Amino acid sequence: MNRLGFLIARTLRNETALQSLSVPQSDLLAALKDKHVALVGNARALAQTGHGKRIDNADLVIRINRAPMPATASHGTRTDWLALATRLPDADRDRIAPARILWMSPKRKRLDWQTAISPGFYLHPLGDYQALRDQLGAPPTTGAMMIALITWSQMARLELFGFDFFASLSLSGRRTAEQVPHDFSQESAWVQELISSDRRIIRH
Repeated sequence: MNRLGFLIARTLRNETALQSLSVPQSDLLAALKDKHVALVGNARALAQTGHGKRIDNADLVIRINRAPMPATASHGTRTDWLALATRLPDADRDRIAPARILWMSPKRKRLDWQTAISPGFYLHPLGDYQALRDQLGAPPTTGAMMIALITWSQMARLELFGFDFFASLSLSGRRTAEQVPHDFSQESAWVQELISSDRRIIRH
């Protein structure tokens, strides 16, 4: 598909055409097999920790959206995969330099050509987004979608960093919990249930 074809498919919401740019979900899950994964959220409280070395020691480091990294000591330096639900400015793209980008948002019109043709690009299926939205009773965060996706794999361990469900707000913006469309209480309870039932998952 060329750029014009992409723009037409995006405008017409041609999901089949857009999905043709994505690696299959089965390939993505296969890449997680036996991996120790660090999923790094954007809670402000993470900046007060010393988890950076532990994050960088994971087999695979996944960050979210603009992936603020205010200090190496708290956040580490590596980004292998970047889970996106927003357009990424060129400066952030160069700073983060992910090896793979995953587009998690159902809002396809926000997806840009540069992201769609990036190596290993993954487009999260609308059906999976909708199923989690129905389960949580509200639009899921990018972090919640990634947690669900990773748990479908045969990963060895998933460590969650920077997930306090908006208790300390976000490093990537100034909005309060009331100003975003997510149900953080429900997401917190859902994650706790996952942790209780799956010993591979640890939240720091």
